[in-house]
Amino acid sequence: MASYTYPVKHPEGTLTTEELHLLLSNPNVIAKRLHDLTRMRFIADFLLSGRFNAAGGGIFYETGEEAFASEDPEAISPLGGYPKVVLETGEVVSARTVKWGLDSVIADEKIARQGISYVNRGLTRLGNTIVRNVDSVAMAVIASRVSSTFASPSTWTTAGKAVEALLSIQQTRADLGLGLDLSTVVMKPAQYAKVVGMLIDDKALPREVGNPALAGNLPVDALGLTWAVSPHYTGSNPLLVDREQLGGMADENLGGPGYAGAGEGTFNVESKTIRNDKDDSWTIRGRRVTVPVVTEPLAGVQLTGTGL
Repeated sequence: MASYTYPVKHPEGTLTTEELHLLLSNPNVIAKRLHDLTRMRFIADFLLSGRFNAAGGGIFYETGEEAFASEDPEAISPLGGYPKVVLETGEVVSARTVKWGLDSVIADEKIARQGISYVNRGLTRLGNTIVRNVDSVAMAVIASRVSSTFASPSTWTTAGKAVEALLSIQQTRADLGLGLDLSTVVMKPAQYAKVVGMLIDDKALPREVGNPALAGNLPVDALGLTWAVSPHYTGSNPLLVDREQLGGMADENLGGPGYAGAGEGTFNVESKTIRNDKDDSWTIRGRRVTVPVVTEPLAGVQLTGTGL
């Protein structure tokens, strides 16, 4: 995922009732629509950028690996041999996938009377619910694994004070020699609104279209950091993370007749439509089979004392 931007809805032409039934009978078309609604809205996939294949219903992964070898390198003479060292492994942890899914029913009367807008609203509500659930689970996992905190030297009343705090924790983690790049700040919407207002007041945002006040884009890139927001983030303190090393999402491909997905790689929201001739309706279904994993807890830190 190169960027985390909200999807833009494009206007559609009017579809006849027959065309709508044909659309609902095509699982690939429905999968594409559901995917377009959700693929850029998972904060879970944005923060946990690793992609793992949870074949067999689970995944084993190592966490807490040592950053350095147990012995130092030696000077090697010409034609000399190299010393060997056994690299310590981290703790092996397992995680099981969960199938998160939801059904909704669309009556033929709704299709005939309200058209594509009703179908789109149904898919949107399914997508929103799947996003909310998966994101909430992922944020809970991150909160439970990222337990370290850093006290800000002062409350964030100016862009300068925010930079001071962020550079301080970045340098502290850099001194550990772990190769961590803590460059993404995650916060709740109310905190995000305060930060953006502060950055605008201090003229710390670009004046061109990159300014979120003009373009409305998420996340915001400012002060050398990426500022992300999610209503599903439940922490009281902003979170500073290295998205490349924090962890990833492990998705499982269950398959099954009638299911289709339009995701890339293992990231996939699947859908299925079922015709119900007994009551003249369609059942639309969305699901994602996944589990979030945090592989490097030190790739995140909670920022306290910000005053946000």
